[in-house]
Amino acid sequence: MSSRPQDHAPAARLQAADQPTSTQRRRLLQQGGSLVLLLGAGQLAWGASIVAVRIWPAEDYTRVTIESDTKLQASHQVIESPNRLAVDIHGLQLSPELRELVGKVQADDPNISGIRVGQNAPEVVRMVIDLKQSIKPQVFTLQPVAAYKHRLVFDLYPSRPADPLEQLIADRMRDPLAPSANVTETANLRPGTGAGLQAPGASAGEDPLGELIAKQTGSAAVVVAGTAPSPAPRPRPPAPAPRPPAPSKRPPSPIELAAGESSATGLQSSRGKSRTDRLIIVAIDPGHGGEDPGAIGPNGTREKDIVLQIAHRLRQRINAATINGNPMRAFMTRDADFFVPLNTRVSKARSVQADLFISIHADAFTNPQANGASVFALSQRGATSSAARWLANKENEADLIGGVNVNSQDRHVQSALLDMSTTAQIRDSLQLGSHVLNEIGGFARLHKPRVEQAGFAVLKSPDIPSILVETAFISNPGEEAKLRTAAYQDQIADGIMKGLRTYFAKNPPLARSRSV
Repeated sequence: MSSRPQDHAPAARLQAADQPTSTQRRRLLQQGGSLVLLLGAGQLAWGASIVAVRIWPAEDYTRVTIESDTKLQASHQVIESPNRLAVDIHGLQLSPELRELVGKVQADDPNISGIRVGQNAPEVVRMVIDLKQSIKPQVFTLQPVAAYKHRLVFDLYPSRPADPLEQLIADRMRDPLAPSANVTETANLRPGTGAGLQAPGASAGEDPLGELIAKQTGSAAVVVAGTAPSPAPRPRPPAPAPRPPAPSKRPPSPIELAAGESSATGLQSSRGKSRTDRLIIVAIDPGHGGEDPGAIGPNGTREKDIVLQIAHRLRQRINAATINGNPMRAFMTRDADFFVPLNTRVSKARSVQADLFISIHADAFTNPQANGASVFALSQRGATSSAARWLANKENEADLIGGVNVNSQDRHVQSALLDMSTTAQIRDSLQLGSHVLNEIGGFARLHKPRVEQAGFAVLKSPDIPSILVETAFISNPGEEAKLRTAAYQDQIADGIMKGLRTYFAKNPPLARSRSV
């Protein structure tokens, strides 16, 4: 009996040892509080984890994208001497993914020379973008769409953007193989009977391109199409060219290149002779780009890559061609892998007074058996088929995927200006599309035997005949493989080029002088 208390004594002592003292309780509470804080910080970092970082360099602008699983907030400041952009990203811990930005800067990036990142405060990451020139940044966020989660976007636009007209001229002047125009043939070029569309803000006597050529060459030869040039005057020293006069019954006299001065293509111009270029400009629009890959084939082929390759092949053909002795020139809305908003593509084409607009794409559908090439024009009265409507809606989503700053005032102005497509533009677009479709049908299967119509945003130019060419179904394994071959890409480029020639044969370009 007396042994029972002895049996419980060790247990009592063990329980007493297990009970913490008041000092131990305070210590445990402090440690527990620290643990809660650590868990909170971990949850915060986890809630704002970085999914990916990307940089898209281009002459137009450079984009830096930080993709995360939750929305990020950032404040930024532009600093001069030297030029840099300082960004504080809130609610974020420095991670290996963020550090990857440092190594993603390319040496040939026209806007960024380097990026530095560091933990500026417990929950603030400081990012400094070192710049090669003065820029105007646009900083905005994008909601999750398609395969993307939340995106924090930095679009770095040059403070002094390059003039597309000057770029086009400089490109032509650098090309020693560019065909020269025949003055007699230029003079005999008559106004278009079918195209009949006026370039934005231009008349037959107003030619921004000709004026810019005059600035770069020091002089200009101006011949208004539809009139014969008068005898050349005596040579005079080069001087800034006056504004080309409006057409009149009396033909204007050409302004000569000074003796011994080279023309735009590097050819020597002799005394008493002048050379005139009525540049026929075709805007080539490779679809998608940058953040927007377009459709992706079953074997991983990206639409944006294929259409850019085809566009480069078409550009080579256009730049080597003439129409009625007048040289052609291709203007590309993008010539590298970067995103261009839909309305900006059209605005860029209008800024160079393009005669035609060709948007190049590769189709995709949920059924992998769908096949064949197609050509589309704009419609003001709804789509010509449910498939055309579905495709237009899909293509018009490019701005959501590519990422557009919806608060940009320029974007709203452009949208209003370009929502004025005309009946004449659609009529001429259908003619152009028919010729291109006929040529493509000579070597490829057609999805539909006629030009279809739908509300494609990229075709909404009020004054430029515009078509969208779906080169094949990239979602079809067989056509995906074909799109990857140089042979098929050449066929597509040749087919479009032949269609352009046929169109211009029946619809001569506008009587607008673009002279060198």
